Amino acid sequence: MSEPYLTADLPGIGGRIKDQPEDFRVEEIPLYDVDGVGEHCWFTIEKNGITTYQALNLLAKALGRRSIDFGYAGLKDARAITRQRISIEREPSDRIRALEFSNFRILEVTRHRNKLKIGHLAGNRFHVRIRHDDWTKPGGTPEQAVANARAVVESLLRTGVPNFFGPQRFGMRKDNHLLGLALIRGQSREFLDRWLGDPDPEVDHGQVLLARQHYAGGRLDLAAAHWPGHLEQERRVLQMLARSPEQKDRAMRAVDLRLRRLLVCALQAHLFNEVLKRRLSRIDSILAGDLAWKHDNGAVFSVPLDMAVPAAEQARCQVHEISPSGPMFGYRMSEPAGEPGKMEKMVLAENELTPESFHQPLAEKVKGGRRAMRFFPADLIVSSGGDDRGMFIELAFSLPPGSFATVLLAEIMKTDVEVD
Repeated sequence: MSEPYLTADLPGIGGRIKDQPEDFRVEEIPLYDVDGVGEHCWFTIEKNGITTYQALNLLAKALGRRSIDFGYAGLKDARAITRQRISIEREPSDRIRALEFSNFRILEVTRHRNKLKIGHLAGNRFHVRIRHDDWTKPGGTPEQAVANARAVVESLLRTGVPNFFGPQRFGMRKDNHLLGLALIRGQSREFLDRWLGDPDPEVDHGQVLLARQHYAGGRLDLAAAHWPGHLEQERRVLQMLARSPEQKDRAMRAVDLRLRRLLVCALQAHLFNEVLKRRLSRIDSILAGDLAWKHDNGAVFSVPLDMAVPAAEQARCQVHEISPSGPMFGYRMSEPAGEPGKMEKMVLAENELTPESFHQPLAEKVKGGRRAMRFFPADLIVSSGGDDRGMFIELAFSLPPGSFATVLLAEIMKTDVEVD
């Protein structure tokens, strides 16, 4: 699901990321300071090789709690070294400090009066090393690549980076948005066949591939038996289907609400990306009818259809004060007018959807919202270096919450950026 490049006229540097977890480091930038007192224990974890959800499950098991009892501001990559804050109510700080795990460790422990919630972060700081086989050869240096990377960066710092949702939002099979589409349409057979079946040897391996093949062949008991133990939800739904194959609606409703929300969010992300593609060459321009995004506080305001007004607002756009916004579709989302509104309606129509489609109990009724069409990296530094594995280019930068480092890296590398 690679997206078009805004800087397609500038050469990329190629290469790859995540040869080692140490090549990709992420640390949350807190939104606010904590009090040091309160019912909620806040602690920072540094993890390596597991997802945020997997870390929460391990914490829950160790403390005899539920994973939903924990608060967190955002999800972090598995194949990387990441630091993020977690919160839990009514747990002694000393008990948290005493926890030990093989693939993550507890760092700072403190207290606060409130639970940490999704989006409660100022951004994320990244340190990413890009490696290339040519740079490991005798005499190979990334000097030209550094120059090319800096040219792309300079261009993006002027125009902004397209705020595409990165490929990780759509899952390993790149079909989370299609699962979300089946959910809001109430298409239980289509949802279950894709979620549990549809085997693909290029993506699925080992027990998961066998389980999907058994499901596709109608062997539901065998499919349930072959799903790996940590994928408890798939096993549970399959066992329900094996007992009552005709009750597909009931089986779909048994899928965890958190997963259903995630899949519908993936559909929203896909639709946003489709709108952004149509607007890509003009993400640094304000159009009549736009809902403009204010970068200082995330508020939006309507740009009247009077053509004199967009010209006045364009100066604010050029100094990065405002940007056009795109749709996170929902049944109560504010809609732009004029040409921007027509673009959004066209994308909905092409997917046979309306705003009312998101008033769907299976997804807990999605209200919708707006999202900036571009973002601006802060403190972006491009440098080169080397270690025992050879030369590399290192990028250090901070991004606002909700923006994807892989989108920035793809513009610089001009290649599909490997994700988990």
